[in-house]
Amino acid sequence: MASDKPVVHVIDDDEAVRDSLSFLLRTAQIDVQAHGSATVFLAALPELRPSCVITDVRMPGLSGIDLLRRLKELKINVPVIVITGHGDVPLAVEAMKVGAADFLEKPFDDEVLLASVRSALKQQDGQVKRDSERADIESRLAALSSRERDVLNGLVAGHANKIIAFDLGISPRTVEIYRANLMNKMHAASLSELVRMALIAGIADGGGN
Repeated sequence: MASDKPVVHVIDDDEAVRDSLSFLLRTAQIDVQAHGSATVFLAALPELRPSCVITDVRMPGLSGIDLLRRLKELKINVPVIVITGHGDVPLAVEAMKVGAADFLEKPFDDEVLLASVRSALKQQDGQVKRDSERADIESRLAALSSRERDVLNGLVAGHANKIIAFDLGISPRTVEIYRANLMNKMHAASLSELVRMALIAGIADGGGN
């Protein structure tokens, strides 16, 4: 079932907790998928759509912190809300250091959890958009000729056309032509927009990523 609607993945080895959280989220019109363990969740990763994760910090097998570390290794950028029992604050702090977006101590208020989920989904939505924009920019960069890329690097470094021309051993008029071509290929309406695109793609001071 392909969908762009965000989904919350609830991971807990306690079925009653899974059912309770799933009911709460569905009542708030939020799609939910429940998983009995972090291992089961990881097996579903190829089908992930924009989402966030709610996980218990203490679970048999992979713990919530193990899961955070695994997601980081896999370079999967998904907000994770960690649920902790009383007295597990040191574990929660460790989870935050590993990359958790938030942690909630049991028992928690339903509205506090929903607010945390909505904040995480908003964060994830922004990340998806940034990732999509970066991929789009990188595909345009790939279409540039090596000389157009040289001119782009000069512009991002803040050099005037005359300086770029001198550095590349070509005429200022030729630089203007390359500049017009790369603005067209990058779909940039202004120099500031072109520089913003280059920075999103990780190009700065004439270097690359």
